Amino acid sequence: MQELSTEMRACADLCQTCATTCFNEAMNHCLESGGKHIEPDHFRLMIACSEICNASAAILLTGIPEHVFVCRACAQICRACAESCEKLGDMQDCVDACQVCSESCEAMSATLQMAA
Repeated sequence: MQELSTEMRACADLCQTCATTCFNEAMNHCLESGGKHIEPDHFRLMIACSEICNASAAILLTGIPEHVFVCRACAQICRACAESCEKLGDMQDCVDACQVCSESCEAMSATLQMAA
């Protein structure tokens, strides 16, 4: 069994935090705020972000080298979610969690280029 690196564990933790933050913001802040907060594109993006973050955390914790592919997708979705939340305003917790997770997943996905 491959030992998980400190970076992989840290990224998994950030993914789990982002997943929880996005889901909570969507289910509480967005649904209660209404209007642009529940427009389909924004709301779906928040749920997709939560789901890809959960998946990324789980894949990272398996220790398989293919985690880089999921991390790349997670970074892209997190960036899009951060941008969408920032445009709406009053969602800084989600913006911050998505940006940090995106940066960490981007670093994890870069390990593919370094190994090649």
